[in-house]
Amino acid sequence: MSATMAERSNLPAVRNPVLALPASARISELPPEARTLLAEILRDVARDARERAQRSWRQNKGPMAAYWKAVGAYASHIRRALSSQPPSKAG
Repeated sequence: MSATMAERSNLPAVRNPVLALPASARISELPPEARTLLAEILRDVARDARERAQRSWRQNKGPMAAYWKAVGAYASHIRRALSSQPPSKAG
């Protein structure tokens, strides 16, 4: 690694900013079926957003491309948070 590049933190909340949000702790309270369904929906949202970003970029619509890129990134972060949180123990 060069002297000008700083190492990136391996802390989960740095790698996935959604994990730093107060409500992210409640993810573990969701039933496994709900978590699975939400993850599938978010995977579709992320895929659609990436396609829209590419289409916007090809049409020289940079601001829209950046918007859709951000939508896709956050959908992916939330999906990963759903799969990284261990399910809560009932009772």
